[in-house]
Amino acid sequence: MLNFNPSEETVEIINGLKRFIDKVVIPLEEENSELLYNERNYYLENGKRHPKVEELRKKVRMESAKAGFYNMFGAQELGGEELGPVTSLLVQEAIGKNYPNRKLIETVVIPSPFTNGLTPVLNGLKQELKDQYLDGIRTGEKTLCFGLTEPDAGSDVWGIKTKAVKDGNEWVINGTKQWITNSPYADYCMLFAVTNPDMQASRKGGITCFFVDTKSAGFDVDSVVPVMGEIGGDAGIISIENLRVPEENIIGELDNGFSRAMNGINNGRLGMSGKCIGYAQWALKQAVDYANIRQTFGKKIGEHQTIQNMLADCAMDIYAARNMALHCAWKIENSKKQPTKEISMVKAYCTEMMGRVYDKAIQIHGGMGLSNELKLEAGYRLARTLRIPDGTSEIHRRTIARRLLKGDLNFN
Repeated sequence: MLNFNPSEETVEIINGLKRFIDKVVIPLEEENSELLYNERNYYLENGKRHPKVEELRKKVRMESAKAGFYNMFGAQELGGEELGPVTSLLVQEAIGKNYPNRKLIETVVIPSPFTNGLTPVLNGLKQELKDQYLDGIRTGEKTLCFGLTEPDAGSDVWGIKTKAVKDGNEWVINGTKQWITNSPYADYCMLFAVTNPDMQASRKGGITCFFVDTKSAGFDVDSVVPVMGEIGGDAGIISIENLRVPEENIIGELDNGFSRAMNGINNGRLGMSGKCIGYAQWALKQAVDYANIRQTFGKKIGEHQTIQNMLADCAMDIYAARNMALHCAWKIENSKKQPTKEISMVKAYCTEMMGRVYDKAIQIHGGMGLSNELKLEAGYRLARTLRIPDGTSEIHRRTIARRLLKGDLNFN
């Protein structure tokens, strides 16, 4: 029987997380507001975050780890709790709803369960490397990046051109990576390279994942990629030139890196969807509050039918997205087979829904909605961004259609 009410454990986690954020993180943000919320101070001229910002983020990560939140969704074999998709969805919803657009909260208090923290990709590390590196990752002292995407290989990841050639007990890697989240700041990289071109050409393997220290000779982050009008950013471009990596640094099996690449991705997509749902609820509340205050033509704008229609459309969108996501999360936890079609529907719908809600919230506020002060524009830019990572909306529609054409017409 379906039950969309959060468990007592999940409620306790969310309440504890909110207490942690209110007690530890918000005071840090308030003390450093001029650094964190003035872009000219937040970023250096090269687009990287200011070192003091990095120190604050590290402090929050480590405090979150001590409090038990940082590794909630980390792989159990690595020391995480590996809480399921329903909890991930609801926790991210709570963060988005209560703390949108906060510099020391999103992806800091809780890392992506796919690309940072105790990602299940790291299960493939040799035990000696686990002993050497996991403590730093587990405590939040060290961070990771996921080196897969390239200039000519985004949605079609089989098109990567970075190559690794065996030389004795080492692999020599050359290539370029682009749009790699956290690469300008990461201590380690999970780096993907072609090790068997023939297998890659037939799309049957031939790609291997390597664990790389980003301080290694031959690994360089050339530049930061600013997006959506910001003067800095989180993603970077990596140049790899004659990078030598020991054989023992292979993650998992040789020529079978994509099996590692897909581990944990569904939890990440559900978490992202939860974030979108939370953000959208926050934006709708701002719009409702404004509609009850702002007056035009002698009455509150909430009394105008056009505004009422926009508010109603937002509410319907959020309700549909939330229940779709909860049902999908429930299916992941209660099905032997991954609900591929539903995961793609949720990711595409929730990210697009957030954009629609923010668009209407800005319109309801009129000129005020465009101001930086209300933070609606920041959410609008984020919403537009989220339609691309973890599979574009178009790629997810292709996945949905392919499942349908193979006879998957089940919507239970």
